[in-house]
Amino acid sequence: ETFFREGEVKDGRCPNPECRKPVRWIEEENYFFRLSAYGDRLLKYIEEHPDFLGPEFRKNEVVSFIKAGLRDTCITRDAYGWGIPVPGDPSQVIYVWFDALLNYLTVAGYLQNEDEFAQIWPADLQLMAKDIFVRFHSTLWPAMLMGLGVELPKKVFAHGFWTIEGEKISKSKGNAISPIKLAEEIAAMSGADVDIAVDAIRYFILREVTFGLDGDFSVSGLIGRFNADLANDLGNLLNRTLPLLHNYREGIIPTPGPVSHDAQEIINLVTSTGAEVAEYLDKLQFGDALAAIWTVIGRANKYMEDQAPWKLAKDEACAAELNTVLYTVLETVRSVAILISPFMPSAAEAIWEQLGIDSPLTEAKWEDAGSWGGLLPGTQTHAPRPIFPRIDTKRRAEAPAAEKEKKMEQKAEEAPQYLTFDDFKKTELKVGKILTAERVPGADKLLKLTVDVGEEEPRQVVAGIAQWYSPDELVGKQVVVVANLAPAKIRGVESRGMLLAADTEGRAVLLTPDADVAPGAEVR
Repeated sequence: ETFFREGEVKDGRCPNPECRKPVRWIEEENYFFRLSAYGDRLLKYIEEHPDFLGPEFRKNEVVSFIKAGLRDTCITRDAYGWGIPVPGDPSQVIYVWFDALLNYLTVAGYLQNEDEFAQIWPADLQLMAKDIFVRFHSTLWPAMLMGLGVELPKKVFAHGFWTIEGEKISKSKGNAISPIKLAEEIAAMSGADVDIAVDAIRYFILREVTFGLDGDFSVSGLIGRFNADLANDLGNLLNRTLPLLHNYREGIIPTPGPVSHDAQEIINLVTSTGAEVAEYLDKLQFGDALAAIWTVIGRANKYMEDQAPWKLAKDEACAAELNTVLYTVLETVRSVAILISPFMPSAAEAIWEQLGIDSPLTEAKWEDAGSWGGLLPGTQTHAPRPIFPRIDTKRRAEAPAAEKEKKMEQKAEEAPQYLTFDDFKKTELKVGKILTAERVPGADKLLKLTVDVGEEEPRQVVAGIAQWYSPDELVGKQVVVVANLAPAKIRGVESRGMLLAADTEGRAVLLTPDADVAPGAEVR
């Protein structure tokens, strides 16, 4: 929950445009963190450490937020039987966000294992969603660390949100996509391994949108990237060269002949790209890093076209030149495997394995990507197998029709089953009067009620309405109770009945008679 001041609430509803649920007034005595004392220190730190917050436009939001004036932050709540107690004051529990931020230190060993903490902290990078960046992670969190005298993270960065074909991802809309199921679908359509399909999704997400901005996801966009970038560009480079190597050199990496001008251009590009990509990664510019790698791939593909090794193989006098072309392209592929490994680990491993390199890819150093000659002549490569087979768009076009037919069949099976009047009469509805109400320990949504339904003894009923009703406002209230519901235990508490409530904009509103009636009166 969140506390708002009176001036922030205009119409009795949460000012967050994505929430807009009704708010209710409460009064509590709580502890506060004097956040207002840290405004100048935060601004000075941000100015002196220009890379501390990112992306840049989010940093500007933080600076504006601080300059507008920081308010002291309420860091405890009244204890209702759950939450982390405030030391020395059992009437209070720690506010969830204050506790959540401190967990970063706890898991790093703060005040528990100082040696471990010194190795882990300060964090090189903390990532979080844009909606919890300004107020919590870029203002409250660094101020808390300043108060503790603990070094701040080196970088705090906000990522954006994804939409699905222009719409917000929502359970109610049913448009959420399971990444695993999507990978399985891509694998089925292409013939690629599932882990390769997972890599393809990772590639799309990191390449399609500048990291830190919002992005729109579409399966058609993913397939377009899969076929163009992965199958045509990267896959084609390996798929064209390895078969030639097996046809003309028995799959063995040859000793290159004299280096031509074009080959030297490739070498120069490869040896400089590793450092360029590393710089982009340090700045979290993943799309730019991948673009730089694909520049190498595109240049190598053009080199293949220009040199036409399939023609060189027909002339024995061009044997040395053929060796140079085959080696240049496959050595480029080796470098590319290292460069893509942070983004597509499974694909990189598959490439490494096909090249026949004995040492595992995990032992390769980043600098190896820019060190020409790592692919040793005499290495026996493995039989070529497409890593990124093209997705047959025709086959994909047929899939929605089959899926639509399946959904229609499912819809027919799920046709509404009407209740007969005789069945309805079996439900016993009575007016009840709430005598007592209290929270269920350890359950923030449940209240334990004692309800008079006109029987010798009042009933105990557990209701999930603690978010909308306080115990005090329920006592004496008349409600409608399902009286012949089988008893059930909820969080270890027996419940004998259920209250009827309407659901309006996500809020439960209890049904009550419009005049006082005796408890136990039958509802018809």
